[in-house]
Amino acid sequence: MINKWNVKSWQKDFLNMKSHSLADAKLLMGDVKGLKDAWRLGVLHVEYERLKKQIKQDQYS
Repeated sequence: MINKWNVKSWQKDFLNMKSHSLADAKLLMGDVKGLKDAWRLGVLHVEYERLKKQIKQDQYS
């Protein structure tokens, strides 16, 4: 699967926010092969949203 990055891609943004395991980095770069990978990508998206929210709160504090 070829993933075409766009400017607002949450996966690319999340890769730059923190360090990830090799398996998670592969998923974030578009190497989703099944239901288990899709589920993990969903978990990573929730983590991304929480981290992004925390960063915004820290900026306004």
